[in-house]
Amino acid sequence: MDYSHLSYLHLVTVVPAFFIGSYLLVVRKGTAKHKTLGKIYMVLMLFTAIVSLFMPAQLGASFLNHFGYIHLLSLLTLYAVPAGYFYIKKGNVRGHKRSMIILYCGGLIVAGTFAFMPGRLLNDWIFS
Repeated sequence: MDYSHLSYLHLVTVVPAFFIGSYLLVVRKGTAKHKTLGKIYMVLMLFTAIVSLFMPAQLGASFLNHFGYIHLLSLLTLYAVPAGYFYIKKGNVRGHKRSMIILYCGGLIVAGTFAFMPGRLLNDWIFS
């Protein structure tokens, strides 16, 4: 079965999330712009994590002939986004910051690094 349409959908959400997340890491926190972009970032990250769960693992061991270790990062994202949201709603800035750093590092940096490894679709698209 061809899952490339899911890969395109995943890229359409993860690329802007990467740029928004990178921007949010360096700008002043708590502003109206930060809050608006943060909500957009969280929605993009949730959507991309959900889409990724429908994409089968391409490399390594798999569970149920579908899920691989990389899907653990999707689960991390599905935990970190609501956790970060609820932390900030309760005024727990430290918890929010920790959740957002974990989300950015795990959901974007680590997962993105794996996406460029040989044998992965993104590697094939870019380097072939």
